Amino acid sequence: MNHELFRKWFSEQWLPNIPKHSLIMMDNAPYHNVLSPHSAPTASGKKAEIRAWLMKNRIPVREDCLKAELVEILEKVAPAPTYALDELASAQGHEILRTPPYHPELQPIETCWAVVKNQMARKSKCTMAHLLEQLDDAFDSVTEETCTGLIKKVREVEDKYWREDAQLDRGQ
Repeated sequence: MNHELFRKWFSEQWLPNIPKHSLIMMDNAPYHNVLSPHSAPTASGKKAEIRAWLMKNRIPVREDCLKAELVEILEKVAPAPTYALDELASAQGHEILRTPPYHPELQPIETCWAVVKNQMARKSKCTMAHLLEQLDDAFDSVTEETCTGLIKKVREVEDKYWREDAQLDRGQ
């Protein structure tokens, strides 16, 4: 998968078929997080891009600045990054919320994929002739009830994290 393929599917297949004003949960796959051309660069950007953005925004920088110095300035003045997919979603009245990296327990889709993969693994016919049939059956095993249960489980995990965070704030 790459950004261009995902963007095409996202804009042509996904966005037109979801309810208005949807909140879209997205993980941190690299193809989900391509910066918009309108975005400020990030610390991982090239030194020349960071310098150009700072100069364009009338933030003076010395000619001999190191990248680390440019990043330090950038982090003080730049707004949060703007992602290309966020602009597409926003233009149609939707919002994207990205889950924290390295937390698959907050990603219901990860468990959906596990259900599909387990169904595929249970079928021992590993021929191309049976692959599509097996795949359709595996996807059919992810029912509305499965999804409802997964979302409930994610909410329970979120609630647990909120409770633990509140305890840390109270010093317990």
